[in-house]
Amino acid sequence: MLALSIRPRVFVCCVATDMRCSFRGLISRTKLIIHEDPLSWYLFVFFNRRKDYVKILYWDESGYCIWSKRLEKGTFEIPNSKEIDVKKLMLILEGISLKSIKERKRFLLKK
Repeated sequence: MLALSIRPRVFVCCVATDMRCSFRGLISRTKLIIHEDPLSWYLFVFFNRRKDYVKILYWDESGYCIWSKRLEKGTFEIPNSKEIDVKKLMLILEGISLKSIKERKRFLLKK
């Protein structure tokens, strides 16, 4: 499980990614497809064509990190939007359908 102590922005690459890509390949996809700075402390999520493998690229204090997960059975649900929140990412990684989720209203402090 990916443990996060902060709530970063999460960007999803909606184009299927070759999972042989490592740091340099994912960094270039972040710039060319997602159009975001890979040094921004955001999470960048990449799925393969079969939707059974995910890689997450992010920058921490001293370098790039890649977190990955491959499913033995089933597929991940890829969201329609380019940006999602951390809660939705965790639901996707756990295999919970986003279509069946109904969020209740909560107070949000405006920054």
